[in-house]
Amino acid sequence: MAQKNVKVLMAKPGVDGHYRGMLVVSMALRNAGFEVIYGGNMSPPEIASTAAQEDVDAVGLSLMTGDVKAWVADTIDELKKRDKGDVLLLLGGVIFEQDIPELRAMGVNGIFTSRDSLDDIVEFVRRNTSGEIAGSSKR
Repeated sequence: MAQKNVKVLMAKPGVDGHYRGMLVVSMALRNAGFEVIYGGNMSPPEIASTAAQEDVDAVGLSLMTGDVKAWVADTIDELKKRDKGDVLLLLGGVIFEQDIPELRAMGVNGIFTSRDSLDDIVEFVRRNTSGEIAGSSKR
């Protein structure tokens, strides 16, 4: 039986214009064999709708704004409304260390910053979408 391609939706909630990090991570995931759907700027309902329509395995959010927790909470709520609450949720960008425990409690599976390598991100997605290891990143 052929193995399903793992689909990852990459999106920036809101109107943040900082794209470089998300583009680089998207390319690394694509080069590692994942099917990457690049959403760009999307509202939380648009992210959740696309995640459901495309039947993605993971959603990667890139945030460089100060309101990370609100954007993540809204996105999680919208994903749950569309029966995608169990999708692997990744977060990258400018994330304050003091916010990490709350983001984890909200349901973020992997949190990555500029200190993490692309290999770390790729391996995390690979492990957590293959059924081998469910869990969280080192933070």
